[in-house]
Amino acid sequence: MRRTWLALALCPLLWSPAPAQRQNDHGTMVIVFGQEATLPIPTLARGKANQDVADLLFLRLMRVGPALVTAGDRGFVPELARSFIRRDSVTLAFELDPRARWHDGRPVTASDVVFAFGRGRDPAIDPSHALLLRNLASVTAEGSQRVVIRFSKVYGEQLYDAVWHIQPLPAHLLDTIPNDQIATSAYAAAPVGSGAYRWVRRDAGRQTVLAANRDFFLGRPRIDRVVILLARDPEAQLNLILDGTADALENSSPTTTLPRLLVRPEFRMVPLPSFGVGYLLFNQRSYGDRSQPHPILADRDVRRALAMALDRAQLVRATLGDFGSVAEGPVAQLHWIRDPNGRATSYDPRTAQRLLAQRGWRDSDGDGTLDRNGQPLLLRLNFPGTSAVRNNMAVQIQEQFRRIGVQLELVRLDGPVWAERRGKGEFEIDFSQAVMDPSPAGLVQSWSCAGRGGSNVAQYCNPAVDSLIDLAMASRNGTLPLWREAVRTITSDAPAVFLFAPVTGVIVHRRYADLNLRPEAIWSQLWRWRVTPGQQIPRDLTPP
Repeated sequence: MRRTWLALALCPLLWSPAPAQRQNDHGTMVIVFGQEATLPIPTLARGKANQDVADLLFLRLMRVGPALVTAGDRGFVPELARSFIRRDSVTLAFELDPRARWHDGRPVTASDVVFAFGRGRDPAIDPSHALLLRNLASVTAEGSQRVVIRFSKVYGEQLYDAVWHIQPLPAHLLDTIPNDQIATSAYAAAPVGSGAYRWVRRDAGRQTVLAANRDFFLGRPRIDRVVILLARDPEAQLNLILDGTADALENSSPTTTLPRLLVRPEFRMVPLPSFGVGYLLFNQRSYGDRSQPHPILADRDVRRALAMALDRAQLVRATLGDFGSVAEGPVAQLHWIRDPNGRATSYDPRTAQRLLAQRGWRDSDGDGTLDRNGQPLLLRLNFPGTSAVRNNMAVQIQEQFRRIGVQLELVRLDGPVWAERRGKGEFEIDFSQAVMDPSPAGLVQSWSCAGRGGSNVAQYCNPAVDSLIDLAMASRNGTLPLWREAVRTITSDAPAVFLFAPVTGVIVHRRYADLNLRPEAIWSQLWRWRVTPGQQIPRDLTPP
């Protein structure tokens, strides 16, 4: 049996151990969040805020490397695991770093990893995690430092599935707590992790405070204290930055907040590409009877015509400015399966009208609205009305559809109502945004027949896409051409108008140096940052 040792080399720029502590470069980082991290515990974390804090408190076995490629056995970066062996086509063995410690001083062991996977694979705790780990056959310990993970089949993302979805948990603190009691336990109130930062306290509704793990085995953090302030209102977020209370703000509003911040010379804006894509989703099924195809939107040519009717470049410029680009398809430009030669449907209103005419949609009475068999071409767009950007874009989309004779009714909904209707498939067109993780496997849930009833709420189905995805996921090599062909097919089918790929605007005070913001886990490398010597302020000297 062939065994291959895979050593994991670190990229010097982004991934090398932190250099020795420089004089007077330590400090505090105050970050503004729009959501509160109430339960930042792996397998229980829900929402971005909880996961962002969990990424500061807990490590993974390995991280996705700088290229963000999830297929194959190369390019991953060590964290709790310093190396691994591929024993055969379905078995990986990981050697833990013996220096790794929990914040209470206990060593991180193979039993901790096995315990965390046991929790993560339990659908009663988190069905989504259980689904992500469905191809794992077993996770076992060989002694205290070796973890063996076996898979039920051969496929290209075995290593990714083994290291990304689960952040190990301290079994010695959690194994006596029933699953349904963890969220209300003393551990949940003061989590003990393995990462660069340890828990200090949470003042509910106001702030969360973390302190550097000075014994962190990958290198002592140079940011000694992290304070996460809660401010749900964009104006309140802005004021915390402008009055000097906070140092950093993620995802500022490109139309209101950022211009007011960027005139201040002490701040910089770091544009961070995301894995998100904003789109208009076309329901393939009838609103009134989900067993029947939609009388208009089930027609591929109609969907393509609607996509051609939209000047997406103009829409993005007018609503997002420099904080978005025109989407090329269902995956963001950042994604490793993106086809650099791929092109979305071009803006072509004349061809759009010609396609609609071929499908029987003509302005028979001269009122400016296309009709067929006496019925006007009227569609309804659902979207959350609390978003200024989506409101603005929806109005412009309505006007561009009107120019080709399509009437679009705007249905503004409260966020919870919008989400409920979307989940039930109770819409004709939905204005939404999807965020994938670095793996292209998310296409299965959103754009495959197998995903119908899951994230594929519009019930788009093309067996050719399913076949390509199945082949890509099963292959150990040569997956890229298959993924790209699947993406091209989805884009050509126009199950949605893929509008924009957003760019996250992160505001950071200029006194910080060695910035390293990661698109897949934005604050996870904060421990490598430092304060520029001579630019400390009083809160930098405040003990955690």
